[in-house]
Amino acid sequence: MGESADRVEIGRLNGAWGAAGWVKIYSLTQPPENIFEYQPWRTSVSPGFLHVRQWRRQGPRLVAQVEEIDTRDRAEELQGAALFIERSDLPRAGEDSWYWHDLIGLAVFNREGQHLGQVKGLLDAGVHDVLEIRRGAAQPDLLVPFVPGHFVDEVDTAARRITVDWQPDWTDAD
Repeated sequence: MGESADRVEIGRLNGAWGAAGWVKIYSLTQPPENIFEYQPWRTSVSPGFLHVRQWRRQGPRLVAQVEEIDTRDRAEELQGAALFIERSDLPRAGEDSWYWHDLIGLAVFNREGQHLGQVKGLLDAGVHDVLEIRRGAAQPDLLVPFVPGHFVDEVDTAARRITVDWQPDWTDAD
């Protein structure tokens, strides 16, 4: 997540592209092109804000010309800079939909009330997402398919809690 609870990381600058200051963009949005719907981007480094002049898909990657970056050297200096937007700029999640950043940090309990851990992150497994649950230091992370109505019984972001149909001993380690 971003520098504050009011910011959401939506991507990163992924290096220079060409000689005229264009940058490669790594997008965390779905679909990836949606990153260009949010302007301007806040950055984790100076100049603080970036305004996209134009962008395009170049083969498998996204590239952009940004007002504040006019040379290849400057684009290379900013490689790895995180791109943020204000949380309030995101559209409201639909019913029974959540942004990943809203799930990270929630406590996870099973139907029996056993605390399984805390959401560390989510993985895109293609067909469905997977909750990555951090347990104790001596235990490996627990992976639970994020399938509401099947493995996920309830997501209560206000209570900072997820209830799942999962047992603590159901791991890949066995």
